[in-house]
Amino acid sequence: MEPGRAMEPGRAGCLLLLLLLPALAAAAPGDFDPYRVLGVGRSSSQADIKKAYKRLAREWHPDKNKDPGAEDKFIQISKAYEILSNEEKRANFDRYGDAGESQGFSQQQHRQFHRFHDGFYFDESFFHFPFNSERRDTSDEKYLLHFSHYINEIVPDSFKKPYLIKITSDWCFSCIHIEPVWKEVAQELEALGAGIGVVHAGYERRLAHHLGAHSTPTLLGLINGKITFFHNAVVRENLRQFVENLLPGNLVEKITDKNYIRFLSDWRKDNKPHVLLFDHMPVVPLLYKLTAFAYRDYLSFGYVYVGLRGTEELSSQYNINVYTPTMMIFKEHIDRPADVVQAREMKKQLIDDFLSQNKFLMVARLTSQRLFQELCPVKKSHRQRKHCVVLLTGEGEKFAEAYEAFLTFAVANTKDTLKFVHVYSDRQPEFADALLMDEEKYHGRSAVVILERRNNAGKIAYKALEEAWQGSKEDNFILLDLLDQLRTDPGLLSSETVVADLNDELAPMFLIRWFYSTLDYISDCWDSLFHSNWREMMPLLSLLFSALFILFGTVIVQAFSDSSDTRDTPPSGKEEATAKTEKNDASFNKESNSRIPKKGFVEVTELTDINYTSNLVRLRPGHMNVVLILSNSTKTPLLQKFALEVYTFTGSSSLHFSFLSLDKHREWLEYLLEFAQDAAPIPNQYDKHFLERDYTGYVLALNGHKKYFCLFKPHRSGDEGGTLGSCEDYNALQHAEARGKSSCSPGSRSIKNKLHKLSFWMERLLEGSLQRFYIPSWPTLD
Repeated sequence: MEPGRAMEPGRAGCLLLLLLLPALAAAAPGDFDPYRVLGVGRSSSQADIKKAYKRLAREWHPDKNKDPGAEDKFIQISKAYEILSNEEKRANFDRYGDAGESQGFSQQQHRQFHRFHDGFYFDESFFHFPFNSERRDTSDEKYLLHFSHYINEIVPDSFKKPYLIKITSDWCFSCIHIEPVWKEVAQELEALGAGIGVVHAGYERRLAHHLGAHSTPTLLGLINGKITFFHNAVVRENLRQFVENLLPGNLVEKITDKNYIRFLSDWRKDNKPHVLLFDHMPVVPLLYKLTAFAYRDYLSFGYVYVGLRGTEELSSQYNINVYTPTMMIFKEHIDRPADVVQAREMKKQLIDDFLSQNKFLMVARLTSQRLFQELCPVKKSHRQRKHCVVLLTGEGEKFAEAYEAFLTFAVANTKDTLKFVHVYSDRQPEFADALLMDEEKYHGRSAVVILERRNNAGKIAYKALEEAWQGSKEDNFILLDLLDQLRTDPGLLSSETVVADLNDELAPMFLIRWFYSTLDYISDCWDSLFHSNWREMMPLLSLLFSALFILFGTVIVQAFSDSSDTRDTPPSGKEEATAKTEKNDASFNKESNSRIPKKGFVEVTELTDINYTSNLVRLRPGHMNVVLILSNSTKTPLLQKFALEVYTFTGSSSLHFSFLSLDKHREWLEYLLEFAQDAAPIPNQYDKHFLERDYTGYVLALNGHKKYFCLFKPHRSGDEGGTLGSCEDYNALQHAEARGKSSCSPGSRSIKNKLHKLSFWMERLLEGSLQRFYIPSWPTLD
């Protein structure tokens, strides 16, 4: 019983503590007002709240604001935005003055609780785990990410630097174990130029789910918008290597005596200055790799290990101090550097300042619209005028002298308000034509234009030198005089025009982009196969099983279809088409405008005044109606032959097939054929045989939308060559219908021969190679 009595005071203390907790929670006043922190009203919209948060976050971010209380202020701003951007938390705060986080206490309540239990000598370390994150290291708070902040800022920024992101939560034992390593690595990588982010899964569940983190702690890398998970032991060397592996492998080229001339001479091809770092480290420093990634769109980077045999000539050529890291930038002249910096310890800020001042060549070539906008920005005010002096030239030795003279002039007259650039006229023809107006005196020669961009829509003011640029002393004096006048007289640029966006000359080909995208996808699938859990593998597995289901389903359906076709043993092609047309013709005798319901038949509709508008005048764009001209006496044989010839083309949904009765609508046909007089010897309509002419066997392809037609005239008897569009022997059939007789029986071979070679004419129709006869409007069909 003694041990039991000894524990009674402790139990009493804990009981008293539990009884007092609700009272303390109720008594603690909530002094945190998110509306007051963000400076918005209670009726403010989410857009107003977001706008206020962004403004205050930029103002009070610890990295930009050196005020001692900036960090606390930034935390309050983030907390206020977290409450007000969540409708549920905002509603709870509006009702109860609390964000609704029932799982914990407010900061004021928590401080009072600490003061209370400290009186009882109660310490959280008894459980070796903190009750919440307030007593932890607060170094992560400046790296906290919100969903909108991640999408709008972090992802775009990942194209300039890689990010190392940690997903953590409050009640996470493993998170505490990795914190010392994480803190050390985060500070080190941030100083080198990498990005650091922390996601609290308890508050940012949406972002954690978006990143694919299903447990804590989770470490991942983000580069170029692509996420890669960290799967190794959390130690400093592994994390550094993980971030380094995120970077592309071709950022920095190893330079020796053998390849330095080729490397520095590549400025003509890639249109970039080239940077060389001389250092005594055998491997490329991570700082230099991160810098190369950040400036890869502007500069090309090389690394010289001065302790390696084979770099003596290079070090001697540029008088390198092998004991001090040296960075050199080379532009158009490879025999001497354009700028140099030396320091015993290269810092990120020093390198950024050095490179940002040397991002472009002395006379850069305009290879894209983005480069044009950077080198020749739109003027914002009269004090911020930026003028570009553009050399429009060609490629090859013929234009080398003019370019070298322009480069010499640019080096001697470099100013902050002037940018000297050049353009290859054959690669940017629209840009050159807009400035030179295709004048004869500039053909095959170089020209110089001074311009100023007026807006982002392409409007510019410019003035071109009167004569072509040859680089002579006279040309230099004329250009120098114009630039002097421009300083005092902006109206010198009297001409205005609008130029189209420049072509991206250095953009990779589509096949190359597709190849790299495929490699990235395969790499992601490989990584997911070996490292991801089943939840992350579900989309890939679903895609795989869907593809297999479609593949085997198609095979099975095809197998059953083939067996069914074998059992049915269909007739030969001609017999089948003949049977179909005979049945089709029988249906026409019952109802002229009916359509054959059985699949596979040639659907031919009589063109009448009832369906004339829908079947021709209002045909959809791209659709055509192929119309056969026949009479009552030739209807059956012509329809049979017509069906045989056009049957293979019935699969096209843009073709419609009709027939027109010559006995009813001769005048309509005569009107259309007047527009085809140049194409065929059609007799004059006023001759004595006007009503006796035989047009049976003519086929017209009518495009109702564009108002034109193509004409097929019957095949000439006995002409086995089958001249398309030739007329048949009119003398044999010219007076047949007037006498009430047919030239031959309705089913005779001579009638069917009229449509001989119609299928070849249909092929040319689909190719678009037939002559088209346009009409002003479609006549009425009475």
